[in-house]
Amino acid sequence: MNSQTNMTRRDFMVKGGGVVLASTIVMNNAASFAAQAGGKRRVALVGTGGRGMYWCGEMLKNYADVVDFVGLCDNNGKRVEAVQKLLGTSAPTFTDFDLMIKQTKADTVLVTTVDAIHSRYILRGLELGCDVISEKPLCTDEKQCQAILDAQKKSSKKIIVTHNARHYPEAKKIKQLIMDKALGDLVSVDYHEYLNTSHGSSYFHRWHHLKENSGTLLVTKSCHHFDQVNWWVNSKPVEVLARGDLRVYGRNGAFRSTHCRKCEHTKECKYYMDITKNERLMKMYANCESEDGYLYDGCVYRMNINIYDTMSVIVKYENGVILSYTANAFLPYEGQAIYFNGSKGRIDWNTYSGGGFKNNELRFAPNFGKSEVITDLQRRTGGHGGADSSIQDMIFREPDAADPLGLRADVQQGAMAALIGIAAYRSIERGGAVVKIADLVTT
Repeated sequence: MNSQTNMTRRDFMVKGGGVVLASTIVMNNAASFAAQAGGKRRVALVGTGGRGMYWCGEMLKNYADVVDFVGLCDNNGKRVEAVQKLLGTSAPTFTDFDLMIKQTKADTVLVTTVDAIHSRYILRGLELGCDVISEKPLCTDEKQCQAILDAQKKSSKKIIVTHNARHYPEAKKIKQLIMDKALGDLVSVDYHEYLNTSHGSSYFHRWHHLKENSGTLLVTKSCHHFDQVNWWVNSKPVEVLARGDLRVYGRNGAFRSTHCRKCEHTKECKYYMDITKNERLMKMYANCESEDGYLYDGCVYRMNINIYDTMSVIVKYENGVILSYTANAFLPYEGQAIYFNGSKGRIDWNTYSGGGFKNNELRFAPNFGKSEVITDLQRRTGGHGGADSSIQDMIFREPDAADPLGLRADVQQGAMAALIGIAAYRSIERGGAVVKIADLVTT
């Protein structure tokens, strides 16, 4: 149930009970999220993987004056105790979610489980009277999405989905330029995601390699990017068509094993992962395998891998803007190339480095005039170029502050980030057929 698991933990997903932050704050009433607490928020965590540990570390370090961290829950009893020690917290540990909420009197639950069961704990958290902060994505299929949208309409509690990509300084500058009509009318967006051999392969080592867990990279990873585009474009997606394939990992391997530590091909495998050199990973995962069988260093060539490592998506928006999106998970360098094409000009944002490329250049080029690199960006400390601290402050310290760029979004907008990915993998399943968002959910 932690954020690093796979379907060998199916029983927990069926039986239940037992923040980084990734770019949209999804909430229906930010002001009341802060006001109702009357002081510190009592936050409990479900899912003690890497994301949960990051989130809790930040809360303990930087937000102890406004947050009481009251409990940790995971179906893996060894892992939850290991993470408690690694965090250095005295908050009690649980393997039963309902019991944790009852005993700790938590008013907020932080959900950092496997993506496919985010919805389970979002819904149960609302039922138990808690506000919910969920790691992205909001959900991994259309039924989960519909259930969350329906539950939010009936509940007085709040849902926050922790997408942070809106909070990059460059992303905010682009939003301002689009709002100021520097590009004239926005016509199209070209978005290319490059995952290098280390980062890209990590998804195929871990629980994400099963569509049943992650909704493919189009949901677990690309929802970051789809949310950014939805926000920049300021419109709803209406149609999606996609193609995807598994070209490098999984069945494409010339050899395979169960996991790296037990493999006979470590010297010849370019994707060999040696977690024995990482004390934290050993404590969180290798030492806890006896509880659930989850292998953090699973073989990237396992035959059961059923997600894609190369993807192309086209999205049509209500306002006529077209998004062309690609993602590949096996490249020599890491980053993104994002281009905005307008009636009066273009914006280029290249974040990748390596191979002689300059890292993180933002350039504006009018149709009739000289292009220029934009340098007047307000940066702050924190992970992801300050994006993490920006979204964390907005959640815990400034939930009712002015928001001229629209960094906050309602639950439906949060759902749209996941729904593009869901529609994309449905399109791939249907041979590249057009999938209408309206056919997936009723909003």
